[in-house]
Amino acid sequence: MAKRPGLYANIHAKRRRIKAGSGEKMRKPGTKGAPTKKAFVKSAKTAKKPKKRA
Repeated sequence: MAKRPGLYANIHAKRRRIKAGSGEKMRKPGTKGAPTKKAFVKSAKTAKKPKKRA
């Protein structure tokens, strides 16, 4: 079973689309459809640690 991209992957992908000129906007905290604080806490538990650069 393939894993789906997580919350942070979706946020970064949207930021790239916005930077490229898609016309989208990030949702404000608390608006309908925006990630909740609970979603960020849950995703932080499964987040990968950044790789050390040499």
